[in-house]
Amino acid sequence: MSFDFDAVVVGAGAVGLACGRALAMRGLTVLVLEKEPHIGQGVSSRNSEVIHGGLYYPTGSLKARLCVTGRRALYAFLESRKVDHWKCGKLVVATEDAEVGRLDGILQQARANDVEGMERLTGAQARALEPQLNAHAALLSPESGVFDSHGYMLALQGEIEDAGGSVVVATPFKRAEPLPGGGFSVIAGGEEGATPTCRLLVTAPGLQAQDVAARIEGFPAERIPEGHFGKGVYFRLTGAAPFDRLIYPPPIPGALGTHYRKDLGGQGVFGPDLVFIETEDYSVDPAKRDEFVRYIRRFWPGVEAERLTPDYAGIRPKLHGPGEPQPDFQLHGPADHGIEGLVALFGIESPGLTSSLAIGEAVAEMLGDG
Repeated sequence: MSFDFDAVVVGAGAVGLACGRALAMRGLTVLVLEKEPHIGQGVSSRNSEVIHGGLYYPTGSLKARLCVTGRRALYAFLESRKVDHWKCGKLVVATEDAEVGRLDGILQQARANDVEGMERLTGAQARALEPQLNAHAALLSPESGVFDSHGYMLALQGEIEDAGGSVVVATPFKRAEPLPGGGFSVIAGGEEGATPTCRLLVTAPGLQAQDVAARIEGFPAERIPEGHFGKGVYFRLTGAAPFDRLIYPPPIPGALGTHYRKDLGGQGVFGPDLVFIETEDYSVDPAKRDEFVRYIRRFWPGVEAERLTPDYAGIRPKLHGPGEPQPDFQLHGPADHGIEGLVALFGIESPGLTSSLAIGEAVAEMLGDG
């Protein structure tokens, strides 16, 4: 049977583009569909742009394996494509005696996950690296960093197009229908609309993962995991940045907690917090500043409230609600939903950006094109 494309990917964020690249690099013709007018306008552009080491995730989980593999591949990719990045390192900080013991568990998990170069530091050693830091003890992750996520996505798009593929924006996915002999007919929006056919279909639309899966004919509703929106806001620091390294307190339930980074422009940024919401809302309440100041003072006692200004908000596609344990990434193939040639991604939140190249490779292998 003849198809318009070997593969259609829904979503042109970092993960969707990485999936498209992995398939295109295998010689497949690829079409990536994006509902927004530009690539990477959703989850991929509203995050911390942190390259995660892979410290926290349960041994053997997709998050642990894909974060470490993806991080190693990401640094090599950024270096070879001249995308701006900085391996600044990260300190996970115990800000009081009661938190010191938690560092041992994180260190043990990081080493089980094959994270390179981890060091246990005393408070004095941590302050020698970052003099303004309040630290009773700390972990140093030298492989953590920050990068230009949009430059990264442009590079992914370029590789897809260089391989003969297409990334089409302002073209929302409407629905897909499995064809009798295999493959799919995809109905996409836009001003004129389109109905491309393909042999393989990948859905990586971030916050719309559940909605897109429900629009695929034959996808069993009971196999679509419940989704939740986890909103986090950021505040930017005016004036000199206090630290060069990423600064993280121990994780909070369901997230890594409000942390600090010095961005590639040299400014300090704090966030995100975590609040579960029902609908997409990217507003930042300036009144949250006092809450941020109280939290930041745990690791930076010298913060001045008037230097913090509201910046931006992001929403994470979570598979758990308030008070529930944080689950793994979910990459659903035919064994999960019964539809040959389809991989649907759910719950690709942090560390999805760091893991994106490895997720792309995993999806290609699931589709039998590895």
